[in-house]
Amino acid sequence: MGLHGVKAVFFDLDNTLVDTAAAGRRAIEEVISALQAKHRYGEGEARAICDKVQAKLLKECHDPAKMCITDLRISHWEEAIQETIGGEANRDLAAECYYLWKTTRLQHLTLAEDTRGMLTELRKRVRLLLLTNGDRQTQREKIEACACQPYFDAIVVGGEQKEEKPAPSIFHYCCDLLGVQPAECVMVGDSLDTDIQGGLNAGLKATVWLNKAMTTPVDTSPVPHYIISSVLDLPAVLQKMEHNINAKLGTDHTASSNE
Repeated sequence: MGLHGVKAVFFDLDNTLVDTAAAGRRAIEEVISALQAKHRYGEGEARAICDKVQAKLLKECHDPAKMCITDLRISHWEEAIQETIGGEANRDLAAECYYLWKTTRLQHLTLAEDTRGMLTELRKRVRLLLLTNGDRQTQREKIEACACQPYFDAIVVGGEQKEEKPAPSIFHYCCDLLGVQPAECVMVGDSLDTDIQGGLNAGLKATVWLNKAMTTPVDTSPVPHYIISSVLDLPAVLQKMEHNINAKLGTDHTASSNE
């Protein structure tokens, strides 16, 4: 049981374990089709509305104490429709678009069979924790939709904590949950700003950046310890880490024998 020096692996959710971006694209196409077929919008208008909503999602600042995520996101659609078409605000159409987008996105969020297999095997050797930023309701719905709960020893959602990634506090909270030290943990994620920077801030043993494109930016900052193009490459990285530790232990042992 366990790997030398590594007792736990923390995984990001969106675009690391599940392809949220692809599910989102499918959802947008569904809304565009509905706006055209059911509401007689032109394709250009329908796409413009959806583009505006996606821009609003990227800039979204959500305070759950002030407004629930559902109301906020219906407002995104309402504003986008009004900005594109003009006229009176249409809350009913906005709500229809939002719920279609949301349910379609959730339907297409799946934890791939090979990823399930990897997590199952990995969990025989180390403890696994899911660490995701985002609104509590939204992230819990995604977790439910992709049915990933059975593969983890613990699940931590940023929106339920005082601080999200990259704050060290949420990583240390995860360590406490599993009864491990930061220097015994590895963080795996697709975001340099939250996953990698957060892992470094918290003093984790290693950070593994999932870079599907494998096109390294000129200035990769922060610098991850390892880069993989698929989450399925993680076991090989852990093996490499173990090999390096074993080699170092062997060197240290030889050195002490010669003293």
